[in-house]
Amino acid sequence: MKLIYRIIIRLFVVLSAVLALWAVFFYFAIIDEINDEVDDSLEDYSEQVIIRFLAGEELPSRSSSSNNQYYLSEVTPENARSKPHVSYIDSMVYIPMKRETEPARILTTIYRDEDGKYYELVVSTPTIEKKDLKEAILFRIVFLYVGILFVIIAINVRIYHRSNRPLYKLLAWLDKYNVGENNTPLQNDTDITEFKKLNEAAMRNMKRAEEVFEEQKQFIGNASHEMQTPLAVCRNRLETLMEDETLTKNQLEELSKTYSTLGYITKLNKMLLLLYKIDNRQFTDQQYLELNEMIRRYIEDYKEVYASMDIYTEIKETGIFRVRINETLAGILVNNILKNGYVHNIEHGRIAIEISSSKFIVKNTGQPFPLHSRLIFERFYQGSKKDGSTGLGLALVKSICEMENLVVKYYFKDDFHCFEISRFI
Repeated sequence: MKLIYRIIIRLFVVLSAVLALWAVFFYFAIIDEINDEVDDSLEDYSEQVIIRFLAGEELPSRSSSSNNQYYLSEVTPENARSKPHVSYIDSMVYIPMKRETEPARILTTIYRDEDGKYYELVVSTPTIEKKDLKEAILFRIVFLYVGILFVIIAINVRIYHRSNRPLYKLLAWLDKYNVGENNTPLQNDTDITEFKKLNEAAMRNMKRAEEVFEEQKQFIGNASHEMQTPLAVCRNRLETLMEDETLTKNQLEELSKTYSTLGYITKLNKMLLLLYKIDNRQFTDQQYLELNEMIRRYIEDYKEVYASMDIYTEIKETGIFRVRINETLAGILVNNILKNGYVHNIEHGRIAIEISSSKFIVKNTGQPFPLHSRLIFERFYQGSKKDGSTGLGLALVKSICEMENLVVKYYFKDDFHCFEISRFI
């Protein structure tokens, strides 16, 4: 999950909880304020009635034009003591002037006159419908808070994106960076200290990676060059020694094994040197070549070499595969991809080659299960070990394709191991 999405989710959860609590607090605060104002009005009205009653004056009409009402009745001392002297409740009362029942706020007061008699005064006044108020407040709060919530999140996302532009530029640059290639320099000016340090750390590590890569390539190249002459000298000496007629059969067999091992090492050394040259872009001359004829020529050579395996080979051409490539690398590419099909085949197996204007595919029988589509192109990886195989053939194919803007991929289909070479799109 991207960081921005995680931040949005957390902001949404936290702000939703905070705004919900605030909405509940706001509702009860409004209700409390309304009740307080109504209660003050009821207290004034009840005091007016009590004062006039105690003064012996005429009491006001039980139902005024303001829809205020009161009920005065005498109660026993026991009843008076069992009730609170002042209480407030919300209830429904009948309004004679309107001839209907409405919600009202009711004040009940217990008092005593000079004669010691107890009276209960009930004063009521119409008030707002709490249910309607709750729905109105809820609707407006939801509408307002949802809007505020999304505005806050949108502002935070906008600020986050603007603040993290240097980070996005650095990530894009690192994503495109390939060690050992011509990479564009990092242009990421920023006045944010943390991003400055991050840029410096990235540049420092990339520089170190380039130095290590160059050192490794230089070491491989130098080692391969230095090994060529001693290997050739050893093989020549073994050839001379093997011509000695005084050698026994066992001695000759051991020398032959040693000679074969030296041959393998020589072959491996040449392959490493070739990989070194490809990685260093030493094959710069390119020209447009038609690979159809080259494929046909190599196929005829391999038919003779592997005639004992009785491998049936067929070529289907539906177009001319013409690419711009170094001629030497083209030969190595075709040679290795075809050789792989023969080396890892089975007796009485098949090789099917399909050539079109955009790609060519080499299909071969072999192991009855698919290989690892990524690892087979790694250096020294061998799914099944073959005598004399260095494990660098397909790695060479991959390196050449990457250098010449071609794409190589492997897949297993209809019991065939398929290697497809196509143009990079």
